[in-house]
Amino acid sequence: MSTGAVGLLLAGVALALAWPVPVLLARARWPMHAPARALLLWQAIGLAGGVSMIGALALIGRAVAPEHPLAAVIPAILLGCYLLAHLGATVVQVTRQRRRHLTLLQLLTAPHPTRARTRVIDEAAPVAYCIPRGAGSVTVLSQGLLDNLDPDELAAVIAHERAHVEQRHDILQLAFRAWRSALPGLPTAVLAETEVAAMVEMLADDRARREVRDEVVARAILRVGAADGSGYGDHDDHDDYDDGGRMSDRLRRLGAPAPGHES
Repeated sequence: MSTGAVGLLLAGVALALAWPVPVLLARARWPMHAPARALLLWQAIGLAGGVSMIGALALIGRAVAPEHPLAAVIPAILLGCYLLAHLGATVVQVTRQRRRHLTLLQLLTAPHPTRARTRVIDEAAPVAYCIPRGAGSVTVLSQGLLDNLDPDELAAVIAHERAHVEQRHDILQLAFRAWRSALPGLPTAVLAETEVAAMVEMLADDRARREVRDEVVARAILRVGAADGSGYGDHDDHDDYDDGGRMSDRLRRLGAPAPGHES
């Protein structure tokens, strides 16, 4: 097979991974029951899509201008640098946001009396989120959460937030945030980020299910979600991510009716 033909084949793979494959995966029901495998598949799609785009440009360039092999791969090099630059810029942006957020938390919150690396904010609504920074990670709970949830519900929320920190869900989402930033005109970049956000919420729910019953986790999602619109509060700087409006799916997999569909 010629270099040009391989390049066109890679271009076809890149096109498939940029449009129909993500759409089909987002419409599938099985990821709701296997979020870890779905996350791996989303990561594979993102990585393979980027590599195939760069490879297609390089091979097609070599086929079009074989007499200038170095100049022919310049478009591929530029695309690779563009994607890496957006990843780097996203890392810097998120790091700065977390640093500013932590500074504000020191001023506006008080340390939890018994839980290490946990801050309490004087807010009546039940809110919980985490700011992951490795060993310096912080979990933020509102006073309303501590006052209004029963001990089992509170345990579910804390286990959920701890899962975000321990499993480094922020790193999983960072690449997809960079992908959306690099390709803002690509609808599936937004779709991928939304779906990955939903999958990490389900993984955190699964962590909470190890400590309390499913109905308790569902009740906690409903009580906190009624206040912030998502369930447990958004994590990683509180407003960077949400679960993509998938609270109904999260409740359904726990055997609870979706909001507005109680029997």
